[in-house]
Amino acid sequence: MSFSPEEISILAAFADELADAAREQSLSRFRDGVKISEKDGPVFDPVTDADREAERVQRRLIEERFPDHGILGEEFGELPGNSPWRWVLDPIDGTRAYMCGTTSWTTLIGLEYEGQPVFGLIDQPYTGERWVGTNKKSDFSRTSNRKAAKTSGVTDIANARISTTDPLPTAYFGAAGAAAFARVAAAARVARFSLDAYAYGLLAIGEMDVVIETGLQRYDYAALLPVVRGAGGVVSNWNGDEPGTDDRGELVASASVELHQSTLALLAG
Repeated sequence: MSFSPEEISILAAFADELADAAREQSLSRFRDGVKISEKDGPVFDPVTDADREAERVQRRLIEERFPDHGILGEEFGELPGNSPWRWVLDPIDGTRAYMCGTTSWTTLIGLEYEGQPVFGLIDQPYTGERWVGTNKKSDFSRTSNRKAAKTSGVTDIANARISTTDPLPTAYFGAAGAAAFARVAAAARVARFSLDAYAYGLLAIGEMDVVIETGLQRYDYAALLPVVRGAGGVVSNWNGDEPGTDDRGELVASASVELHQSTLALLAG
């Protein structure tokens, strides 16, 4: 990979613009009778006009400012580019949370160079929280206060706070995955659910220690990797390989190398 610090700085500033633009769309509809539709598929998969409008405005800004960049978004698919850069957008990660009026939904903006995530942004518009990361360094801000993001460094699973979106075998895991997660939960200090991508932001500032998921798409996690890694965390699939190298959408994020290894061992059984 070859790009300059100045180039990534310019693109990171633009990502803030994208997040601000998405905020306008999502906040104006939040807890205000948002229109909910269902995507085609065997399970309930909601989408709102806020999801669609937020991604539309982001795509328009990218196409105007960086017309050669590729775009991959949850709502409108992929637009191939003519450069090594690709934006990966999830306008509202946690649509179920959004439609229920809770504040764990986020906007995710990832930036890839030659297929590798090199920058990520997690934004929670209602609370005014934002995480940005470049694999080597991550920052957290709430309103105008900004500071370095750092994981807890917890190494012992017995002291760990863990999370997943839904632990039930009828949800994302299936029976074997739910049993694997249950082994980790039984060994951990506490488990919390239904935080979606917000859990990874909490991990990056030391408020969560392990997040375990499966069934994720590229737009669900591309933004998360640089943020967690830049805060000192470790991210892989359940086999310890790079996310995206399996076809199951597995992801494990941990606050330390030691904690990551013990979590992977418990998942393996």
